[in-house]
Amino acid sequence: MAERELESPSEREALSTAQTELALGGPAGATGTLADAEAAPRKQASLWGDAWHRLVKNRLALIGLIVVITFVLVALFAPWIAPYKENEVVDPRLVNHSPSWTWPFGLDRNGRDVFSRVVYGARVSLLVGVVSQLIVLAIGIPIGAIAGYYSGSIDNFIMRAVDVVYAIPQVLLVLLFVNWRGPGLTNIFLAIGLIGWVTISRLVRGQFLTLREQEYVKASKVAGASGAYIIGRHMLPNSLTPIIVALTFGIPTAIFTEAAISFIGVGIRPPQASWGQMVGEAAQQISRIQTYPHLLLFPVIAIGLTMLGFTFLGDGLRDALDPKGND
Repeated sequence: MAERELESPSEREALSTAQTELALGGPAGATGTLADAEAAPRKQASLWGDAWHRLVKNRLALIGLIVVITFVLVALFAPWIAPYKENEVVDPRLVNHSPSWTWPFGLDRNGRDVFSRVVYGARVSLLVGVVSQLIVLAIGIPIGAIAGYYSGSIDNFIMRAVDVVYAIPQVLLVLLFVNWRGPGLTNIFLAIGLIGWVTISRLVRGQFLTLREQEYVKASKVAGASGAYIIGRHMLPNSLTPIIVALTFGIPTAIFTEAAISFIGVGIRPPQASWGQMVGEAAQQISRIQTYPHLLLFPVIAIGLTMLGFTFLGDGLRDALDPKGND
């Protein structure tokens, strides 16, 4: 009682303030700042967000992305970009006309506009690249996933069959398939897709052999999850990075394969325009290439730019999606 009698009202107020600050864990004002900092949502890093930032910082990858997007837009809007139809004869009297302001890529041996045929040829090349790679993924991912997840005798049997197919040059197998089924766009899709799946299957198998030893996969097995559930829910999503990179590199390979078989006359048939077919037609006039180089130059540049764009983009994606590449 003696101490309470000695306390003045100001002392009692100071004591009350000190007790409040002690209970709140710090001086007044600082507590609110700390609480606000803890309550503020933390910006979490995302694999795809970080990969995008690293990709746009890579100049070559950015150039490749711009080239790819440009050719995709050209293919989509070909009827509006091309001044003529892909097989429309401008003037039969002006065959092999050199490039000019009227026809910037010149005319071919049939009097058709080379620029229009190059624009329409982008549709064929990109369509072959994308559709054939979708077939590759549809075949290669399940086969590689089964071999990598179950391993043992199943893996041994599947991979020996893959090795046999892998040992034969892909272009040769595509040629054999197209000669058997006949030329045409659909058969080229099937030929490249049914033969080109071996690379992606080996890649997926390697990823799954590594992932099957991870703790979360073992825990799922102990919990009674089925193999299909573990593959689809856990292992496949963690294998998307190398699959996306392989897909990016596979598209230019498919484009080059189509150009190669069209060049020798067993791929795309006239009147449909194809870059490889245009190069093949120009090569038939080998004696006139020096006189009319535009017949060979522009489709070759289109093939080269497309393959270069996808290659730069694939290299950039490989670096951007690599977790060890974080700055």
